[in-house]
This record gives sequence, C-alpha cells and structure tokens, in this order.
Amino acid sequence: MSLKYRILLILALIAVSAWALFPRTVTERVKRNGVYVVDTVQRVPLKRGLDLQGGMHLALEIDDSKQKVADKSDAIDRALKVVRTRIDQFGVSEPLVQKAGADRIIVELPGIDDPQRAMDVVQKSAFLQFEITDKTGALEKALPRLDAAVKSLGSTAALKGVAAPATTQTDSAKNALQGLFSKDTAKKAPGDTTKKDTAAVTGGAFSKLVQQGQMPGEYYVAQNDVATLQRYLSLPAVQAAIPPGKVIRWSSDTASLGSRTYRAMYLLDARPIITGDYLTDAKPTQSPTEGTVVQFTLNNEGGRRFRNETSKHIGDYMAIVLDSLVMGRPPVIQGAIGTQGQITLGGRDLQAAQDLALVLRAGSLPVPLKIDEVRNIGPSLGADSIHASIQAGAIALCLVVVIMIGYYRFSGLLAVFGLAIYTLCTLAALAGFDATLTLPGLAGFVLSIGMAVDANVLIFERIREELDHGKSTRLSIDEGFRHALPAIIDSNVSAALTAAVLYQFGTGPVRGFAVTLLAGIAASMVTAIFVVRTFYIIWLTRNNDQKALSI
Repeated sequence: MSLKYRILLILALIAVSAWALFPRTVTERVKRNGVYVVDTVQRVPLKRGLDLQGGMHLALEIDDSKQKVADKSDAIDRALKVVRTRIDQFGVSEPLVQKAGADRIIVELPGIDDPQRAMDVVQKSAFLQFEITDKTGALEKALPRLDAAVKSLGSTAALKGVAAPATTQTDSAKNALQGLFSKDTAKKAPGDTTKKDTAAVTGGAFSKLVQQGQMPGEYYVAQNDVATLQRYLSLPAVQAAIPPGKVIRWSSDTASLGSRTYRAMYLLDARPIITGDYLTDAKPTQSPTEGTVVQFTLNNEGGRRFRNETSKHIGDYMAIVLDSLVMGRPPVIQGAIGTQGQITLGGRDLQAAQDLALVLRAGSLPVPLKIDEVRNIGPSLGADSIHASIQAGAIALCLVVVIMIGYYRFSGLLAVFGLAIYTLCTLAALAGFDATLTLPGLAGFVLSIGMAVDANVLIFERIREELDHGKSTRLSIDEGFRHALPAIIDSNVSAALTAAVLYQFGTGPVRGFAVTLLAGIAASMVTAIFVVRTFYIIWLTRNNDQKALSI
C-alpha cells in the first residue's frame, strides 16, 4: 500500500473513532408499550455500569413458601424471560438480568431512582383472572360448617397464635356499612334471591367477623380482624368447609367508614372465565369518571372466549383478579365483552397503572419469586471508583510513555503516538458495540495499554538486532516488522482466546473485562503493525535512509 493511502486510512480511522465517542441524536426503532416504533433517541457512548454509576443489585430466588418447585433450574429459565422483559420496559439504562447458578436471577439496575418500585415490579406474579362472583348465597349456607370447623380446633395447637376475634360491630356500624355504596352501583343480579337487608350473619367465631355487602358474594371484614380471618382460612378444616367450586378472594382496596376501616372479601367461582394468557397489550390512562384505569387487549382467540363467556353471565358481577387479589369492586356485565377491556384502579396514581400495565404486557411469572439479597450502591461510591480508576490508568499510561521514550528514544516516541491512536480506537470500539463501562472493564483497559506496547517492544528489539548485523536502516525496519509478526500474532491470539472464553462462560464483571480486553487486543494489532510502521515510512521518506535510527 502506498504511503498516501496509508495516511488517509489512519486519518479516517481517527475521524471515525472521534465521531463514535461524541453523544448524538439518532433515529432508530425502539420498543414502546411492547410495540417497535421509529423515534429519535439520545445515544450516549460508553455508558457507565452499576459499580460506576450507582444503583441497585437484586438477587431473586424461588419462593418455596408459596409454591414447591421440582425443577428449579427450568423454572428459573422461564422466569428469567419474564423478568428481563419487565426490566427492559422499566426504562432503566443498561440493566443486567442474568441467571446465576441453577436457582438464582441477578438483576442490576444502574442509576435507579425508585428502588421500591423496581422490587415490586420484578416480584409481582401478575397472574390475571376473570371470575364470576357467587350469587347462590353459598357462603351464608356454609357459615355453620365454618363456625363448627373453627370451634372444633379452638382448643388445639392448630389455632395457636390466632388472635381472639373482635366483638361484633354495633348496629349503627352495621347499618352504616349498608350505605357505603349507592343502590345505583350495587345492581342486583337476575335471579338473585339472597337477602340483602342483613348486615351481619351472627353466630360463631368465623361468622362474627363477616359483614354482608351490597352485591352477591361480597362481604366486609374490619381491617383489624383481617389477619385473624386469614389465619382461620389457612386451616385445612376451614378450607374443607368452603363451598365446593368456590374460592375466597380479598380485595386489594379498603373502605373507610368513620373511624373504622374495612376490607372486602369475595366468594367467587373457582373456574375463571378467562385468564391473562390471552392478553397482548395493556396501556395506562386516566378517566375523569373512573379515575386511573388500565386498558387491555386480548388476542383473537381470547376475545372469542371472553365474548362467549360474558354473554352467558349478563347481569352477573365479574371480579378482575390479579395475583389472587380483586382489583376494585367487581363490575356488572351489561353485555358481551370482546377483545377490549379495562381494569379500574380507582384513586391510585398513574405510576401504579403504568407498573400494572408493564407486568401485564410482560406476562405472569411461572413461579413466585422472592428477593434474597438487595444492595444499594450510592453515586458517591461510583464517583470514588471512577476517580481511582482514572488515576490508575493515568499512572500506568505515564509510566509506559516514560519507559518507552527513555529506553527506545525516537522509536519509543513513535510507539507513544501509536499508543494515543490505540487508546482512541479502543474506546471507539467499546462505544460502537454499546459496551457498558465497569470497574473490571477499566482494569482490562489499563492492562491492554501494557499489552499494546508489547508488540512494539518485539519489533524494536528485532530492528536493533538487524542494525547490529550491519544492515541498512530501511532493511532493518522491514526485517524487524516481518520477523516479529509471527510472535505478535501468537501472543495476541492466545490472549484473545482467553478473553473469548471469559466472555462466553463469565458473567457480569468478568464479561466486561473480557470485552475491553478483546477490543484492546484488536486495536493494539492495528496500531503496532500498521500505524507505527506508517510512521517509520514517513520518517524514512523524509530522511532518505541516510540518518541513523534512534532506537
């Protein structure tokens, strides 16, 4: 290659590298609300990782207390896809979601400003069901059996730790509870013969805690009695007394009456009319009449099933159940519902709707997860780490410059110029691959600086040997590069193979180290073999092979 083309190629390499390191606005396809759209985004090169920017580190495990899982490795693999989808839509820059071992998921969120929200999003099961409320009065009929089941276990160890039930509410409180909802919103289902003028069903320990609501299958429990009733419901004998084909669900909201707070409890058909498996999209919005809502869309098969099922239950109440909790009050089915629907969140803020829409779009977790470890890394630690890393890199670079110029003189100066281009090219390569800079990555970069001059050392020593044998300067330079090339290739290929193995089998910081090392090896090959030799050719052209080489 002629000298002119060599110089043009080096200048082009410098220009492209400099361009890659400048922030810029680009137009690209991005994923918003589960759909890819064309949008303008700010592209920032060399994003900082968790250890430099600060953020949150989470370790997730399967919650065995909620569900026993035989094959944990397979369950974690399936849960990993859901968690990764949720985090990708969460809006965190450069998150890390990966499997650790056979039963853990590691989530790293750099720059996160709401840790609690992030923990809620990754843990939420998001299992969506639509279930019809009971209209047969099955719970009232089963109350004697439930009271008997609690009474029979009252003196045994099965009720150990269960608080004594609160006293029955006063008549004024019972009657006031009837007015929590207007008659317009509490429409009576066709064929419903359940008596609605009784606020409470008196009797044993179980029934004393239950206040009958305004719609079929709806009951209210004082907030301070909820824990007691939940303990009752966890007993096998009480579970066996629940009407067959029915299930008890708690509301996600509470209702206040004066100084007292109540939580709704619903008896629902155990068989859901449809689940969230058919959901394709969910979007948060705010309605002036209904407050915060999440509008959802089902696929064609889901819409067909939903339409068929809801057409059979016109006039009935349908509970929208998310993770075993009833979202808001069950609405009345006034007509067949197709692919479009909505979940009303009442007085909750828009962020709650955004998070709910996010987890619904990502899908439900195949197994329940719990947070086993959480670490918050503050920005001060990241700033200290960046300062220390830059200081270490500057010291290493200065030592390399001093040693090369002091030992190899003019030739060492050419190597330093090549090292400057090497540094620019390495950083540009990392930016081009959208790499995230971490502390191990910085360590790999500092290490690659030393490796970058190794090739120059091999070439310079070989040139010295050729000059000592009485050869001309031009011939010595040519022979030095030619004979040193096999050793340079062998050493760099060996290092590259090691870095490739680290990248393939490593995780997190190890992969960051490997990526930086690979980029450094590639850049050092180019600068040592091509750039520095071009500098020698320029020098030889100007001196016409008459001046002795300083090496």
